[in-house]
Amino acid sequence: MMKEAFTNYKTPSSQLVKVAEIAAPYRDRPEMLMKVVTQVQKIVPAFTDSVAAVIAREMNISQTQVYSFVTFYAMLSVKPRGKYIVRMCKSAPCHVLGAKEIVREMESLLGIKMGETTEDRRFTLEYCPCLGICDISPAIMINDKTYGNLTAESVRSVIKRYIREDVE
Repeated sequence: MMKEAFTNYKTPSSQLVKVAEIAAPYRDRPEMLMKVVTQVQKIVPAFTDSVAAVIAREMNISQTQVYSFVTFYAMLSVKPRGKYIVRMCKSAPCHVLGAKEIVREMESLLGIKMGETTEDRRFTLEYCPCLGICDISPAIMINDKTYGNLTAESVRSVIKRYIREDVE
């Protein structure tokens, strides 16, 4: 196992119990790993060594298999991320239509750079290859909700709603 890839964050035992409850029904069903990790990511801020160990034990697969899976997909993370994961599309349409200005506005408002998480772990800014919504470029996704046709002013309004927790 490549432990250095996992964060120093320590997952609370109460969360590990929940991870076990999610993974246990899929014992000897490695094809269900995507379902398990997507459910687990909703309750843990990072796939730590202990989270991977619990998933591996409960599903009866190797910890290396869990690690390889988690590190392959950009939507999964071994580093703690924020409550709100803000993904900026890196596609050509977004770039051409002003993504750089959107990124500058978000970084300024949150006080972090792309790839970073706020100290209070409320926000993480990330790039993603494509959101698949080029018709409303430039666009971002916050957790599972998309926002398009953005300007510096409109993205500022969106982010401020999340800062105030004025979202569904």
